[in-house]
Amino acid sequence: MHCPICHITDTKVIDSRLMPDGLSVRRRRKCDGCDNRFTTYEKIQIQMPAVLKHDGRRESYNREKILSGLKKASQKRPVSTEDLEKLMETIEKHMLEHYPKEVPANVIGELTMKELLHLDPVAYTRFASFYWDYKDIEGFVSSLLKNLTASKGVEREQLQQ
Repeated sequence: MHCPICHITDTKVIDSRLMPDGLSVRRRRKCDGCDNRFTTYEKIQIQMPAVLKHDGRRESYNREKILSGLKKASQKRPVSTEDLEKLMETIEKHMLEHYPKEVPANVIGELTMKELLHLDPVAYTRFASFYWDYKDIEGFVSSLLKNLTASKGVEREQLQQ
């Protein structure tokens, strides 16, 4: 590992710790040349499935695209960056378990909406407004009510089990 200050390749690992997610390692390093200390992270690189768009095109999965929409929807809401990261991890885990090669875009959108509803209903409503891309208020409100009612029905069934 190159030292970021003097660029010497002779650095030593002082401390290694497994991160709470269990998928990455934090390492403290020390440069033998200039005594600079710095931190590096190692993370498992997972191949995400391709996204199958509504029109039949295939696109590479772009985590930042979803995260950007979630950040816009949760602006000025009591939703932390950690909350959004956990939500993304849940979505990605579901995708990898159920769609290892290719995932339909609507599955990603619906799963995102489901998870966001549990996190913050206002952020859910905001996300729904640009995810569904409605042209008038009546269509948006009726779809929102239909989806909220369906979601509450699923929650009631899960509670009864």
